[in-house]
Amino acid sequence: MAGTDRRRPYLRIADSIRSEIAHGRYTVGEQLPVARELAEQYGVAMMTIGNALAVLRDEGLIETRQGTGSFVIERPEATGARQAPAAQQSEEFAIISEQLREIREHMHKLSLRLDELDARTRTDQPEQ
Repeated sequence: MAGTDRRRPYLRIADSIRSEIAHGRYTVGEQLPVARELAEQYGVAMMTIGNALAVLRDEGLIETRQGTGSFVIERPEATGARQAPAAQQSEEFAIISEQLREIREHMHKLSLRLDELDARTRTDQPEQ
């Protein structure tokens, strides 16, 4: 299970749509499928799709027009000024990774301690 993506679904969906835009599946000026279709495609709730589209809007890749849908306005590689958030995500990822390493270290120590206590209680009990 090491390859399991544990990020929130809307982030995975935003990455997927971003990749599709970058690879030309959706071109500048083209309308994305409506939210209902995207929800069915990804097997998630409409709110999750709304959150994914909000990420792409914040990145300046799409714009949403009330009543008409979401349209691609820029390809990801053309957004040089928008690469700062990725650096922030990398910093955030590094912080979270370090915290996870520390948690794993503490869990390992606790596991060893529990094994030790379990061994003591087994040898301290009289045999029946």
